[in-house]
Amino acid sequence: MPTVEINVPDHIEMQIAQLVDQGEFLSQEEAIEQLLSAGIKAYKTSGPVEEEGTFEDEGMMGHEDEYVF
Repeated sequence: MPTVEINVPDHIEMQIAQLVDQGEFLSQEEAIEQLLSAGIKAYKTSGPVEEEGTFEDEGMMGHEDEYVF
């Protein structure tokens, strides 16, 4: 499997760590892999979002601290 290096904002890293701590995923690596896969699948289903803000600025649902995967 290829290795990819990414930089994510601190708040996303904290959310991933929290999901691992809560037992949603076994490791941070597994969480990132599954969340990326789910995001790509959702993107393919719905296509690109044409909104003025970005996900990082407004959250995926338009609220600052709300991210849905």
